[in-house]
Formats: sequence, C-alpha cells, structure tokens
Amino acid sequence: MPETKRILIAVGTRPEAVKMAPVVLALKSQPWADVRVLATAQHRQMLDQIHAFFGIVPDRDLDMMRPNQTLSDLTARMIVAMDPVLAEEAPDLVLAQGDTTSVMVTALASFYRKIPFGHVEAGLRTGDVRNPFPEEMNRVLIGRMAELHFAPTEGSAANLRKEGLTDGVHVTGNTVIDALLWAAERVDTAPFVPPTGKKLVLVTAHRRENHGEPLENVCAALRDIADRGDVKILYPVHPNPNVRNVAHRVLSNHDAIELVDPLDYPKMVAAMHACTLILTDSGGVQEEAPSLGKPVLVLRTTTERPEGVTAGAARLVGTDRATIVTAANELLDDAAAYSAMAKVESPYGDGRAAHRIAELCGAFVNA
Repeated sequence: MPETKRILIAVGTRPEAVKMAPVVLALKSQPWADVRVLATAQHRQMLDQIHAFFGIVPDRDLDMMRPNQTLSDLTARMIVAMDPVLAEEAPDLVLAQGDTTSVMVTALASFYRKIPFGHVEAGLRTGDVRNPFPEEMNRVLIGRMAELHFAPTEGSAANLRKEGLTDGVHVTGNTVIDALLWAAERVDTAPFVPPTGKKLVLVTAHRRENHGEPLENVCAALRDIADRGDVKILYPVHPNPNVRNVAHRVLSNHDAIELVDPLDYPKMVAAMHACTLILTDSGGVQEEAPSLGKPVLVLRTTTERPEGVTAGAARLVGTDRATIVTAANELLDDAAAYSAMAKVESPYGDGRAAHRIAELCGAFVNA
C-alpha cells in the first residue's frame, strides 16, 4: 500500500462546494489519501448547505464572510488566515476549483509555502481581464502558480498551452456534471412544476460586472417576458444588496414573477429539471443546463465557457433589454428553435471527472 499523502481541499463559495464535493468523495475513497477540507466560507450559509447535502464536514473553517467586504479586504484577511493553516496542515497537495478570490489566495499562499497546487476547472478564459471581473485575472494568476491543471474541456486545455503551460495539463471533464448526476437522482421536482398552461423560466443574475445599469436592464426584460401571460418566472435572488435591492424594486409587484431567497443546491437542481428555459449570468448553470436538456440564454457579452455556445446549447444575449426579450420569446414560441438547443449533447463531461482527478492526484503525490 502506498504511503499516505495529505490532500487539502479549499472551498469558499457554493459553486466551489458543488464542484469539489465529487472530488472530496472520490479522494476519500482512495486508500493513500488523507483528505482534509478547508472552508474559507467566502459564502457562509450557501456553503454550509452544500456540504450538508453531500455529507461533507469541513476540518477547518476560516469564516471569512463579512457584509459588503471589498476585494482588497477579503484578499488581505484571507491570505493572513490561510498561511498558518498551510503551515499546520503541511499538505502534500492543495486543491481548489474555479476563479474566486478564495481560489486565487489559496494558490498564492500555497506558492509562498512551496506546496504544490492543483487547479480544478483550469484553463477557462474570455481573453478580457476585466470581464468577468475579477475572475478572469484570477484565472490567469492561478494558472501561473498551479502545478496540476485539471481542464474540463479540450478548449480549456488549449488555452493553457497557448499561455505556455504544458506540464501537468490534463483534460478531465467538469466535476459539475458529476455532482449534477448524483443530485438528480435525489431531488423532488414537484414543488417547481408551474401551473397548467404556464412555462417556468428560471433566472439567476448576480455577477459583479452586471451590477447597476446592466441588472436594471435585465430586470426590465424579465418584466417584459412576464407580461406574455403564459410564463412564470422564478428568480432566486442573491443576498448581495447590489442585486437584491434592484430585483425587489423592479420585479416584486408582478404576479408572474416570484422572487425567492437563493435555493439550496438540491432545490436548484429540481428547479432546473422543472423549467422550460434558463436565463443566467452564472458559469456553473451554463454547464449544468445542457445535461438536463434546458436551453440557456447567457446574460453576458463574453463567456469563459464557449463550448456550450459553440455546441448550440447556450446563446450569449448580454444585458440589452430588447435582445433578451427577443431571444426568450423565440425559444418560448418556436418549437423548432427550442428543440435545436434542448437536444444538444452536453460538451462538459460524462460524470467521471472526479474519478480522473483523484487518479491523477495519486499519480502526482506518489511519484
């Protein structure tokens, strides 16, 4: 039996918790792996919900969430808190997923400690360091500090190679599909089935670059879509005041629009199952929806997940009011256009990404 190696997995936000849960479970099944989970808790309540659903109990918790924290404040506090944890845990490998401040700081703190860092969902790029902000720059910086790059698609791996990162690049598929398929067997869609004669439109919109006028335009478009009379719009509203205040001011008095608190992961999966159409600026939803056969209108001008757009399962519509309404109406009215998007095979994986990552980690630390 190989020598036991310690793997520290850092998780900060709800999407990270979803995408890392299959990796945690896959590594815990390996006899060589001593798996430790560190919650930075950049998202507090939403992170806890995911861990409970997947049966994961963090070993360490930095509890970093503060109301209206700035990026500078979060980064500074997190790196000071992270360094002694790395010193005490002394891991053989650190893993984190995605592009948040939590992940960038984890990679940087590991680099300072000369501890190898593995990046799950590596290689996503828009090519514009200000869009999405600050995630695109975070991704670039993380790529320079990581020793293992677990790219979800061939396109993501190609992005890394273009930047001169050739060592340690592996195409694994996206762990979000692993999580989705696991969850889909355990959720109840009944509470989200719309009234007879209605179509459910699911909305998630919260990204920092859409705060202000872009979100105002999105909400105005949602009112226009709701005015059709044959839809119900379900919008789980992010707790950030920059999102919540606008959504409630513009949308709260429309009978066909339901504003709710963020759904926990199983309820979100159930809502995606039950809906007809999804409008989102979320990266994870762009990946999940094609596996459920749901067309996606992406409320952004660029995406680091172009595979869904290229395959025809997603469409970039930005935040222009008229463009959003036109695109939504086409899919709600034109059965052929809808079917063309809904039947596209998911380009994001087969549900075995976490297994591949666990094997690659084992080969790395036991070499």
